[in-house]
Amino acid sequence: MDKSFGILHKILQATGARQKVLASNVANAETPGYKGRDIKFGKFLGKEMKLITTKPEHVSNAGNNGVNGKVVVNGNPSWGDGNNVELNAEVAKMQENSLTHNAALKILGTKIKMFKTAISSGR
Repeated sequence: MDKSFGILHKILQATGARQKVLASNVANAETPGYKGRDIKFGKFLGKEMKLITTKPEHVSNAGNNGVNGKVVVNGNPSWGDGNNVELNAEVAKMQENSLTHNAALKILGTKIKMFKTAISSGR
């Protein structure tokens, strides 16, 4: 089967997990002492998304400093009550995450349609 199905599955899992973390940040935006968290995607997809360079001038992923799908505490400075969640920033992250999720769904739907067309054309 096509390797991209596994990659798209991982993207959907990652965006779902990130949505939960970001929603928790929004829910705790006014909780004293709460530290905002996020999930970094840098290496989450593993070797499937590794860039292959064939020439020295190609862009490499050697500087990829993402965390392997782990929840990390935001290093933002805290407000007076020890909370460091900035609501506008969290909403922007949620919108970005939603766009990534929707793009993966759209690509997955297109790939499924292509397979259905190929199967039904073979009759």
